[in-house]
Amino acid sequence: MTRRIAFFDVDETLLTEKSMLDFWRHWSAQLARKGREPQAPLTTGADRETLNRAYFAHFAGVQRAVLAESADRWYARYRRGRRAFLLDTLHCLHMHCSYGDEIALVTGSGELLVQPVADDLGVHHVLATEQLTDATGRLTGEVSRPVIGDGKGEAVAALLQRLGVRAQDCYAYGDHSTDLAMLSLVGHPVVVGDDPVLTDHGVAHGWRFLKKIPGPRLASAEVMRVS
Repeated sequence: MTRRIAFFDVDETLLTEKSMLDFWRHWSAQLARKGREPQAPLTTGADRETLNRAYFAHFAGVQRAVLAESADRWYARYRRGRRAFLLDTLHCLHMHCSYGDEIALVTGSGELLVQPVADDLGVHHVLATEQLTDATGRLTGEVSRPVIGDGKGEAVAALLQRLGVRAQDCYAYGDHSTDLAMLSLVGHPVVVGDDPVLTDHGVAHGWRFLKKIPGPRLASAEVMRVS
């Protein structure tokens, strides 16, 4: 029986980079080799949920299996980077695994982009933005509700209810003000980095803080040995 879950945001909490933007560089280079010049996704000028939806609209008409394969290739390269992960957070993930805790990745990034990360780290629960697919297996360019802000809190609450776990026993790790709904749900919230909103809230409520220290992907035994 699951007694505790540790929830981890992904971008700039566990991974050093924003997965969607780093994947886009991989994807656009792949298209460029085929003589196509894709329009770059917007990164400013709107709220995060709007930008999230606009990003995934770029993949309308792409076979789901093609995007999944490309995501696998992207992550296989990304994970070898010498600054690919935030080491304190990665250490905490491995420690939770050693305690027998369930791990959940909770992110506005796409489920197809995050699944290789989850597979690599032995994570069984991926709460990510779902890209919708038509009857032929092609992406429509639309998504279900992005897992951002209140969407993160709702996804976390749904998993807690499904597994019958008490929120006060659980941990959550996040780096941005849009993680506040998730962090506020659990008994052990951890702020990664120095986002001003999370810093003010965390200090006021006695939350734990981690630094952003980039480094390579170490095996769990290596992480524990050097900590």
